[in-house]
Amino acid sequence: MTDEKYLQIEPLLNTLKSNGRSYDFEKIKEAFVYAKELHEGQMRLSGEPYIMHPISVAEIVASLGLDTDSVCAAFLHDTVEDCPDKTNLDEITRIFGADVALLVDGVTKIKSINVEDKEEAQIESIRKMLLAMSKDIRVIFIKLCDRVHNMRTLYVKKDAKRRATALETMHVYAPLAHRLGMQKIKQELETYALQYLDPIGYNEIKAHIEEKYGRNVNFIENLQTNVTDELAKTSINFTLSGRVKTVYSVYRKMYNQNKSFDEIYDFYALRIIVDTELECYTVLGLIHEMYKSVPGRFKDYISTPKPNMYQSLHTTVIGKDGIPFEVQIRTREMHQIAEYGIAAHWKYKSGEKSTADIDTKLDWISKLIATEEEAIDPEDFMHAFKIDIFHDETFVFTPKGDVIALPLGSTLIDFAYKIHTGVGNKMVGGKINGRIAPIDSVPQNGNIVEIITSNASKGPSRDWLSIVKTGEARNKIRQWFKKEKRAENIVVGKSVIDKEFSYLRSLSEDDRTAIISTVAKRIGMTDADDLYNALGYGGASISKIEKKIRDEYDKQYKEKDVKEASPAVIEPTIAPTKKKYKSTGGVIIDGEEGCVVKFAKCCNPLPGEDIVGFITKGYGISIHKLDCPNVQAAFSNEEYVTRFVKAEWDTPSSSSYRAAYETSLQILVTNRISMLAEISGALADMKIDIVSLSTKNVEDTTLFNMTIACRDVSHFNSIISRLKSIKDVIRVTRTMGTR
Repeated sequence: MTDEKYLQIEPLLNTLKSNGRSYDFEKIKEAFVYAKELHEGQMRLSGEPYIMHPISVAEIVASLGLDTDSVCAAFLHDTVEDCPDKTNLDEITRIFGADVALLVDGVTKIKSINVEDKEEAQIESIRKMLLAMSKDIRVIFIKLCDRVHNMRTLYVKKDAKRRATALETMHVYAPLAHRLGMQKIKQELETYALQYLDPIGYNEIKAHIEEKYGRNVNFIENLQTNVTDELAKTSINFTLSGRVKTVYSVYRKMYNQNKSFDEIYDFYALRIIVDTELECYTVLGLIHEMYKSVPGRFKDYISTPKPNMYQSLHTTVIGKDGIPFEVQIRTREMHQIAEYGIAAHWKYKSGEKSTADIDTKLDWISKLIATEEEAIDPEDFMHAFKIDIFHDETFVFTPKGDVIALPLGSTLIDFAYKIHTGVGNKMVGGKINGRIAPIDSVPQNGNIVEIITSNASKGPSRDWLSIVKTGEARNKIRQWFKKEKRAENIVVGKSVIDKEFSYLRSLSEDDRTAIISTVAKRIGMTDADDLYNALGYGGASISKIEKKIRDEYDKQYKEKDVKEASPAVIEPTIAPTKKKYKSTGGVIIDGEEGCVVKFAKCCNPLPGEDIVGFITKGYGISIHKLDCPNVQAAFSNEEYVTRFVKAEWDTPSSSSYRAAYETSLQILVTNRISMLAEISGALADMKIDIVSLSTKNVEDTTLFNMTIACRDVSHFNSIISRLKSIKDVIRVTRTMGTR
């Protein structure tokens, strides 16, 4: 009988006992009690005690069959972050050991880090997690379990937080689960994320699936009966199951391949699990005898496994009712790895965490860390991360017959650097299937690729940085330029600065160097030459330091321009005052000290636009655009004119300059599944918060009414341009609210 104080974790303890491996139950119970004491009094947004979250994460960890330290770390994973006044990593090391402390540290987000915005802090936390993951793969197992439970309870969060978390899940954690071969976790994360990113598309496809399954409700059952009867005639020991394709799988196939719902051939599937690899091929022959195969729809992932270790035979055949379905055939060990990926080594084997076999399969993690550690810009890091982690593969052959897996769209240059750094650096050409091909050619599945090298080669070209697909190749090219061409890089970097910032040419060399040096130190470099060098070899992006350079220049040299009101706008006569007072909200008000400012909903003014203040009765000063229709109407009313005061935007410091001003817009689009996801994704890529969102269908179009947060009018204009570039966006307009 379970002790009363352990009743909350009784299901977990039962799961561990059923795993069939040895656990230190006393250590696990101690971790639970310790976590419960630390989280005492803390509540989740759902209203339940906080300890229920660590318990749920530990249960998911246990279901993966992970070891004692992993379960303990699951209980403790939020203690250092959420209870800093009660515990720390040294204390956890003392009580539970160094391994548990390493795991807890790996999943703990970075809080006290010197970065300028939340996005950079988030990315630094991901980098930290990846580094810990390269030391101990259990870190990402625990983090994925944590994210699964967070997604299960995401409904309690506000809309903006739900979308942000869902987007991070889709871009980071689901791809990591995919790369680790953990399909069950990947599918659950994708399903929850899609519900929040594109609820319209999700519900539409879900309804299609339910309707189609309703029409053929007995189809899967009949297939299982027929195949079972045929296989029973053999001596093969098999397990057979049927499934319907998930909502996200259908969504992704329709979106990526531009297919209609009726063109999804693998909507239905049978999975047949046998004992040996030979039996897989025997069953494949039997299936092809029973049903007509669809040409071009057979894939052998047994002879050529996916990079995430997935192995199976896939074939699509036509049933007797004329309905296509997929058949997956694999051994029991292959099935374990397909479901649990790398974690299968803990669940079904002895649980060693550092065998040569596992280290080989995790080699991509070390390469990922090496690839990304040179990425200075957070956006560049995330772009490379997504390409390296979540991609469709192309399988090509070397002249010796070795199989090389590359991200879809990779070039001959990517292939060369995949073989060896020296091959890439000495590359002068390439061949595909024996024919000379341009170095930016993209090999296709099954091609034989050969790289032509020369000792006389002067090394890679800077142009290659814009050609290559993989972060690994880009990093190796940058490393070559960083090491071999520093002097040349500095010259190139200076020319980039001169070209982009013509106003700096009016300064002396010393003054310009002072500005660049200050900016370099802000992003973690030593001096101006380091920044010039990084720009030269591609380690830094000019677009990401542009604002920092402009801010520093303005701070030291630029005088404020005196803006004149547009002739078409009536401007009230306001008596000059001796003092200017800063108000809340980033606005400077003439003659009103300690005032409270609110931004008028009728025009939602943005920094960069001419503004005026209006003294309200009891609600502080309302800030309007100078050309706001309500302001123009009020100027003709003597009662209102005397209540206007001069207002101007305060110059923001670099540390406080962030998206903080709300404005509204309307987006008219052609009806298409995934439009909301594309628009949300574009805004997320630009780090734009969506404050509110509503939709209205008008015949074959949809109108999105959206309120977003942005920095200023220039920033808003760039957002408009980005949205207009999305396919099937008809019109994007800024809208006014009500008075």
